[in-house]
Amino acid sequence: MTAERAAWGVGGVGIVGCVIGWIIMPAVFVHAWLGTLACWIGWPLGSLALLLIHSVSGGRWGYAIRPALVFGVLTLPLALLGVLPVLVELPALYPWARPGAALGNAAYLNVAFACGRAVLYLVVWLGLAALVLGALRRDDTADAALYRLAPFGLIALMLTATFGGFDAVLSLDPHFNSSIFGMIVAGEGVLFALAVASLLTLLIAPPPPRIIADLGKLLLALLLLWAYFVFMQLLIVWNSDLGSDAPWYVARVAHGWGIVAGVIALFHFLVPFLMLIWPQVQRSRRAMLAVCVMLVGSEILRGWWLVAPAQGRALSWVDVVAMLAFGGLAAGLGMRARRLPALAKGAGWHG
Repeated sequence: MTAERAAWGVGGVGIVGCVIGWIIMPAVFVHAWLGTLACWIGWPLGSLALLLIHSVSGGRWGYAIRPALVFGVLTLPLALLGVLPVLVELPALYPWARPGAALGNAAYLNVAFACGRAVLYLVVWLGLAALVLGALRRDDTADAALYRLAPFGLIALMLTATFGGFDAVLSLDPHFNSSIFGMIVAGEGVLFALAVASLLTLLIAPPPPRIIADLGKLLLALLLLWAYFVFMQLLIVWNSDLGSDAPWYVARVAHGWGIVAGVIALFHFLVPFLMLIWPQVQRSRRAMLAVCVMLVGSEILRGWWLVAPAQGRALSWVDVVAMLAFGGLAAGLGMRARRLPALAKGAGWHG
């Protein structure tokens, strides 16, 4: 209960800060809110994906982190709150949503269609979360139910996450094109969810060293996959040097964001990679905790780096309070939901 009260307290402080930011700096607030939403949504969606992937692949690692993955899924209703300021402030975020905007892809990028897609994404995500949690409440048939759900669920998650990434982040610059961006969003979300789940598991209910090693190998594989996607996008844009694409990266090295990009490269890839290639690190609880903290912290920075530079500004205190609001409310919501009788069987970590 103490942890839950602390989470609600942090979330409340963040919300108050967001209200103040929305009043005095509305344009900064909405970009800060979107950057936080772009980071946070990978936790529940990635947790859903990992639960479904484990039902197909099997393995000891999935059972060890299942309570943490369920915890992540239980935070998904926060998306209903998170999407409202974005929909209200569409013209402040996206050039294509402003009156009189004339863009070649207006058939796709228009307010009515964008709002309809946002509603569709939420319906799919919340419906899939309900099906997964319902399956987990069946003691003897949970794995079989998830196995039957996995093909449809993973396809639906991939499609909605891809187009959601296009709509929310990529369309901040409607002239920038990236065919691999959807895979970056999907890989990043699953990596983020695995890092959070591993961190919570190592803190609350540490598994045996052999399972910690399994988690380390999975983190390494996902880290390499994500880094490959990110590097391929950068390489293609660098080689083509098109006037429509290059400004996207130019904006993300100005106003100090180049330093942030360097920190992300260092702690979201290089240092974790060099640590995870050692078997001794993979079996060490403390070393794995350090790796997970680096990945989670770097993902927060990356959420800001993706969105805030589109406004042509540096990092602001509003970005920080928006992240505190989402983090605190998500933790409080997850802890409250897992204590409900209807969800207790799937949530794990009772008491």
